[in-house]
Amino acid sequence: MNDSRISRRGFFGSALGVAAVATAGLAACSANNSSSATQATANTPKPVILVTSFGTSYGSSRHITIGAIESDIREAFSKYDVRRAFTSQTIIDHIQKDTGRHIDNFEEAMDKIVAEGVKEVVVQPTHLTDGYEYNDIASALEKYRSNFSKCGIGAPLLKTKDDQKAIAEAIKNATKSLEDEHTCVCLMGHGTEAEANGIYTEFQKTLNELGYKNYFVATVEASPSFDDAAAAAKQAGYTRAILRPLMVVAGDHAHNDMADTGNDQSFASVLHDSGFEVTSILEGLGQLEAVDELYVQHAQEAINHL
Repeated sequence: MNDSRISRRGFFGSALGVAAVATAGLAACSANNSSSATQATANTPKPVILVTSFGTSYGSSRHITIGAIESDIREAFSKYDVRRAFTSQTIIDHIQKDTGRHIDNFEEAMDKIVAEGVKEVVVQPTHLTDGYEYNDIASALEKYRSNFSKCGIGAPLLKTKDDQKAIAEAIKNATKSLEDEHTCVCLMGHGTEAEANGIYTEFQKTLNELGYKNYFVATVEASPSFDDAAAAAKQAGYTRAILRPLMVVAGDHAHNDMADTGNDQSFASVLHDSGFEVTSILEGLGQLEAVDELYVQHAQEAINHL
């Protein structure tokens, strides 16, 4: 899977209304006025969707996760200019040093949009929850709102119960061929000290309600912990565990905190020490088409509320 994959969804919106207005205008105006109107239209900047991610220094994962989300949004909203911003300056600096390629941070991207005279902007974060980082983006956007006639922000991935169900089903479809009566699937999220951390417990409940009772959620930095998930899976009688990141990208956390058996505090090591045979799948959620489609849906909902 890569950035150039083609989605089978139709495009949102249409150029037909614009064409009809342009035709009517041409019929009503003189040649000079028509020329002026055409020039004005040509000089009007396209509205922008700014896809905003924490970012990752893992280039291969960046391409097939964040890049795939951006590609699907670009395809779905043909009248918009879809752009990228990262919020981690550390990652931005690492990529600049490693590849010579600069990626804008949020403020840089927004300053450019304002300077170009864009009047409609939608920010679509790729965060899973509305934790500290998502809310920082929302707060930063407020400082720019007066520069636009239309300005909005899309929801994070796991905003509603329906979102949770869609992601649970997408993960189930991606892992079902690996499951058997002895195997559980353990999902590693990031976790946060913010109130939004409760979404991980809610997601576990959603998995259980859907009958996916061999799925267990843990987080790197909050609760449920690796030990919590390992204990629950062991009590349920499983002896093998498939590990997957509950994160958009399979980056540093996935490689080091989840899969690294040389790290005695990693999720893989905790499970191994609990008696499990462990297999790690280093695939971010952004590699799942259903996940990318949900970001498109959230962007559409934001546009609908402009």
